[in-house]
Amino acid sequence: MTDFLEQRDAWLTSNCSIARALEVVGNRSTLLLLREASFGTRRFDDFARRVGVSEPVAAARLKQLVADGLLERRPYREPGQRTRDEYLLTPKGQELLPVLTALRQWGDAWAADGAGPSVRVEHHDCGADVHARLRCEAGHDVPPDEIDVRPGPGLRRA
Repeated sequence: MTDFLEQRDAWLTSNCSIARALEVVGNRSTLLLLREASFGTRRFDDFARRVGVSEPVAAARLKQLVADGLLERRPYREPGQRTRDEYLLTPKGQELLPVLTALRQWGDAWAADGAGPSVRVEHHDCGADVHARLRCEAGHDVPPDEIDVRPGPGLRRA
């Protein structure tokens, strides 16, 4: 199947996993809300302030993240206050951590202002920096020039 990629014009993109993922997380504020959730932000006001979006935008994006199953809404109540909701990453949302890590890593290397990364993410147990890597299921690191693309079971042809 060495010419599989050369036949891309014969593929339908309606079932593309990247396109479908971008439908869920493909805008700036959504990714930044997920960043904040991965850092432990839970409260609506903190999300809106830390991401730098208006309350209506934060409300709409958080509502959609809940509907898409990436965040769960959980009620909490401060003493003397009304009940409010906090937002936590679901297992589905936690599976985006490697994506967020890869974006941060790329940004540190190619989009930073030269002062270095704004945050470092470390492994709690040993203190080593956490990085995203391409690895095969057999455990080998895979450089980009050693990747082969093959048809999957969901490929739709024109």
